[in-house]
Amino acid sequence: MLDFRFVAENIDFVQKKLDMRGNKTDLSPVKGWAARRRTLITEGEALKKVKNDASAQIAKIKASRGDASALIADMKNAADKIKEYDKELSEVEANLQEYMYNIPNCVDDTVPYGKDSDENTVARTFGEPRKFDFTPKAHWDIGADLGILSPDEAAKITGTRFTVYHGFGAKLERAIVNFMLDTHAGSGYEEIFPPFMVNKDSMLGTGQLPKFAEDMYHIENTDMYLVPTAEVPVTNLLRNDIIPAEKLPIKFCAYTACFRGEAGSAGRDTRGLIRQHQFNKVELVKFAHPNDSWNQLEGLTADAEKILQLLKLPYRVVTLCSGDVGFSSAKTYDIEVWMPSYNRYVEISSCSNFVDYQARRANIRYRDTDGKLKLLHTLNGSGLAAGRTTAAILENYQNADGTVTVPEVLVKYLNVEVIK
Repeated sequence: MLDFRFVAENIDFVQKKLDMRGNKTDLSPVKGWAARRRTLITEGEALKKVKNDASAQIAKIKASRGDASALIADMKNAADKIKEYDKELSEVEANLQEYMYNIPNCVDDTVPYGKDSDENTVARTFGEPRKFDFTPKAHWDIGADLGILSPDEAAKITGTRFTVYHGFGAKLERAIVNFMLDTHAGSGYEEIFPPFMVNKDSMLGTGQLPKFAEDMYHIENTDMYLVPTAEVPVTNLLRNDIIPAEKLPIKFCAYTACFRGEAGSAGRDTRGLIRQHQFNKVELVKFAHPNDSWNQLEGLTADAEKILQLLKLPYRVVTLCSGDVGFSSAKTYDIEVWMPSYNRYVEISSCSNFVDYQARRANIRYRDTDGKLKLLHTLNGSGLAAGRTTAAILENYQNADGTVTVPEVLVKYLNVEVIK
């Protein structure tokens, strides 16, 4: 979250940043609470000094067998007032924190202004969309024809927006996950296999709560949530930790299943693997020194792109405009893979720099070379969404006879060159 002191002292600047997002949050309560907090702390400290001075004088008076009743009464009044101030201070700080949890991050100055995804800008492209000499099929039809994807079975045992993978469908997705992990681990990322459930503090730390509670799967009668992305457990590995500056950057990669309610997305991408309530994903997470985090964002994005380059799938990188940047992010690149059935590029990764927004929520700090404790910067990105990669391979590598050619880099994982 943002520093409430910074917001209170720079309301016009922060409001301008929120306006760029199309966010209409009223920041005036922050200024009011911050001022009241400052007053309560100042007056409370003054009263504590009065109480301590009175206590010292009372001890001297009692030692000389004098009458300290007046001072005792003053000390009691001060103590009662201190309790009142402390109680109000707790209430003010709780209100401040809850309000700050719902204010999005400030977008970086390099983020282009725009109202929505229609105003995102293309940074670069890789490869050319394949020109078919036959009518290409959608991946859900390919999956059905090959007997490797079954949403109908998933609907029977679970519900809509789930898929059962059969045979080479299951093997392909597993191969994709292993290929991604092997590639990233070979590029300096430490592989992590975290729990698929996290507690409320973890969800607060990365910004999923309280803003996006309706999208999360909460486990009834517990403090637990199913992970919406490995970003949550992996980022929270360092919650409340202090990292020596010389250890930065720290780079993790992790596979998890991901669980999202997709609230508000009714009617969007209802067929196939693009928008599921449960899907597989490999996540890249970085903890960086503030002076280096923008370089680390470029590197993280390149690492995610490398997977598509090795798979020889056409894609483009898009810089999200201010109105499309995620709640916690200061800047985001979306990587979009070409999907023939859609006749357009479809998001397969989002790579973001959150600067100190998550670190402040999760209390993740580093000790700088000057010995001072400071908030580090967190970054993450999909490297990549496995289900969408499966869909992209099925569509881009399909053949006229209904088979699918296995990308060269995956042959050693599948031990076949063609899925029949």
